Amino acid sequence: MFALLRARPELRDAGPWLPPPTLNFSVYAATLKTKGSTDNHATSPHANQYFNSRVGQATCHVITVRLWPNSAGAVMQPFLQSPFKITLSITQTCNLRCKYCYADCSRKRAKDELSTKEWLGFVDYLVANDFVSLYIEGGEPLARPGFLKVLEYATPKMMTLLRTNGTLVDRRMAARLKRIGVGRVLVDIMGACAETHDYLTGVDGSFDAACAGVRHLLEAGIETDVLTILNRRNVGELQDYLSLAHRLGVPRAGILRLYPLGRAKTHWPELALSLDEQMAALEALKAPAGLKVMKSWHPTDRNCCWQSAAVDSFGKSIGCAYLREYVDYGNIREMPFLDTWEHPLYRELRSGAVEKSCTDCESSQGTKGGCRSAAYAFHGRWGAPDPFCTTLNEGVDLRVLPARTLQHGTRSSRSPRA
Repeated sequence: MFALLRARPELRDAGPWLPPPTLNFSVYAATLKTKGSTDNHATSPHANQYFNSRVGQATCHVITVRLWPNSAGAVMQPFLQSPFKITLSITQTCNLRCKYCYADCSRKRAKDELSTKEWLGFVDYLVANDFVSLYIEGGEPLARPGFLKVLEYATPKMMTLLRTNGTLVDRRMAARLKRIGVGRVLVDIMGACAETHDYLTGVDGSFDAACAGVRHLLEAGIETDVLTILNRRNVGELQDYLSLAHRLGVPRAGILRLYPLGRAKTHWPELALSLDEQMAALEALKAPAGLKVMKSWHPTDRNCCWQSAAVDSFGKSIGCAYLREYVDYGNIREMPFLDTWEHPLYRELRSGAVEKSCTDCESSQGTKGGCRSAAYAFHGRWGAPDPFCTTLNEGVDLRVLPARTLQHGTRSSRSPRA
C-alpha cells in the first residue's frame, strides 16, 4: 500500500512515502482546483488564490492505492491515508417540508446542533489538517442563523460548495454569496413544474422561488448546478427537467437516487421506483446540447467510501451523508476528527472489500461494489452488492424496504442527547 503525500514538501523525497518505481500512481486533480483543473468543480477567486499559493508550496495529495485481485488480474483500489474533502450537514433547520427529506428537518432548530463558534473552530481544524474542499448541505444552510459567517470564514481557506433548496436566494443573497466567494452552488429542483416540485417540498411557491434562485445565482456570476431526486412523482417529467435546466442556463443537471433515510422512508411506497423503471427513464433521456447530465447508476455506479468524510449537525462523524442513520464514528466535540477516521468500521468501508462487484462500473469508476449505504439498507451487510446496479441487483425490489430498515429510525439524524 502506498502512503499519502500530504502538503509537506520535505516529505517528497522520503523513501517510505513514495511508491515503488514499477507501479504508477495518480495525483488527484480535484485537490488542486487551479484554473484549468480537470475537476468538475469550478473555483472561486478566493479558492484560486488559496490553491495557487498551496501548489506553490508543492502541495499535493497522492492517492494511496492497494491492489485488489479480480477476474482480470488486479485493479487499483484507491485508498487515502487521510481525507482532503469533507461534507458538513450543517443544520436540520429548513423552511420546506420535503417528502424525500433524509432527516426530519423543520423550521425549528434542532436541540444541541453545533454552534457557529464550534463550526468556525472546526474549519480551522480542517485547514490545519490540509483539507482543501468543503461541501455544505442541510437541512437548508441559508435558513440557519450564523451560516453565512461560517461560509465567509471558510472560503478564503478552502474550496466551498453549497447545496440549497434555492428558495432563500434573492438578488441580494446571490450578490452576497458572490462577494463571499463560494465556489459552486447546487440547487434542488424536484420536478419540471410547480405542481410536482411543490407537492414534493410541501410548500406552495417553492418551485418558482427555486428557479428564481438559480437565475439570481447565474446572474451574479456564480457557478450553479441543479439537482433532482428521481422518484415516482417526477419520473414522467425527467426529460422536461433537463429542458428546464437548459432553459435556466446551468451547465450541469444531476439526477440522484432516492435513499431510504429519514422522512423519505415514511413516503417510500409513494415515491420509490423499481430498478427497471428507473433504468428505462434514464436510458430514454436525451441531454440538450451543452448540458452535462450527472447520474450514478450502471455503468457508473461507484463506491465513494474510500474518499468520503462527513460530519452531521450534532458533530457526529458519519463518513457520508447517506450513512447518517447507520454509523457513528465519534463526535468532534469529544475527539479530533482524524481520530474518527481510524474507527474500525470506517476503515473497513474505505478498504473497498465487498462480496461482489460489477466489472463495468469497476472499470469506469475504479471502485468496487457500488454505494455502501444502499447495500446496507437493503441487505443489512456492509459488503453486500449495491441493488441500484443492474448487474448486482439480483432480484431486489427497490420499491419495498426491509422491515429492519424501516425500524432503524433516524438515530444519527437526531441530537445524541434528544
